[in-house]
Amino acid sequence: MVKMNTAPESSAVARVLRYTAGRLVSLFITVVIGVYLTILVANMGGYVDDIRRSQIRESISISVMANEEIMSLTPAERNQHIDQRVELEEARLGLDRPFLIRSFTYLSNALRLDLGRAEYLTSDSGSRQVRLIILERLPPTLLLFATAELCLFFTAILIALALSRRYGSAVDRFMVALAPTSAAPSWFYGIFLILVFAGILGVLPFGGMVGAPPPASTWAYAASMLKHLILPVLAIVISAVFLTIYSWRTFFLIYSSEDYVEMAKAKGLSSSAIEQQYILRPTLPTIITSFALTLISMWTGAVVLETIFNWPGLGRLLYQAIGAHDTPVVVGSVVIYAYLLAFTVFSLDIIYALIDPRVKVGVER
Repeated sequence: MVKMNTAPESSAVARVLRYTAGRLVSLFITVVIGVYLTILVANMGGYVDDIRRSQIRESISISVMANEEIMSLTPAERNQHIDQRVELEEARLGLDRPFLIRSFTYLSNALRLDLGRAEYLTSDSGSRQVRLIILERLPPTLLLFATAELCLFFTAILIALALSRRYGSAVDRFMVALAPTSAAPSWFYGIFLILVFAGILGVLPFGGMVGAPPPASTWAYAASMLKHLILPVLAIVISAVFLTIYSWRTFFLIYSSEDYVEMAKAKGLSSSAIEQQYILRPTLPTIITSFALTLISMWTGAVVLETIFNWPGLGRLLYQAIGAHDTPVVVGSVVIYAYLLAFTVFSLDIIYALIDPRVKVGVER
């Protein structure tokens, strides 16, 4: 019997596991730092506590003035009663402890997705649980950006490949000239799209996710949602597509001039085979890196874009929470964004290993 040596395989598995564990730890540390800074900023270093204490005292004073029995007391007794109720309410909310100590408690709860209760905002069902509020807003955001990212990726890669075949043509020069238009954010284009297609032409809705009232049938609901998706998706794609096409077309041109491509042409391989095997495959790691950075910038721009289109997602929720000084919702939204971005970066490393055989996961150099 022939015994197979499994030592190299086990060593490779151990390298992958060590690399994965190291990446997860480093990303988790990044998330911890980002979430804690968000807690400090959202609470304005503890200044929001002073605002909440003032609001508590004001609401208790108003309720006391409506109570004739308490108003019959002497001013000193009435003030003592108010102070006692204020102390009880502050203790219930944890405001009796220093902010620095509570900030670490907030951090621990946020990382475990124990997001607590909102102070002002509610979910569509009327719940103040931050977890439920965010869970209602997360699917619309994922739907919007997943659709936009898929459209952007396939549109850009197909046009970039076509332009690399027609280098120097009028179409190529025209697309290159449009690259600076990507300097404007997606919400900037969103305003003009709303003005033209909703305000002037009236062919598409101004905003929202579905019509009002929502259609009863499933197909009508899906059609309404698709119609409402057109403008925000178009705004995202327009804001990034021309610069993406320019960058990827440059990558394709660089790799198409390599010696191995000329060798493949000399062997008589078809143009499609050369593009797929000798041009597209080597450029995929660079393209995916560029696309991941674009994706991350899209996430950060979701706040204004979703507000412009009245899209009921995480971005609009964060805008509302900041305006209302609803700290638990602000922190909860940022935690979800942090986890989404960390997942994006971690997935990028895994994709590298799958598409590029030159990448050796966990190998020390």
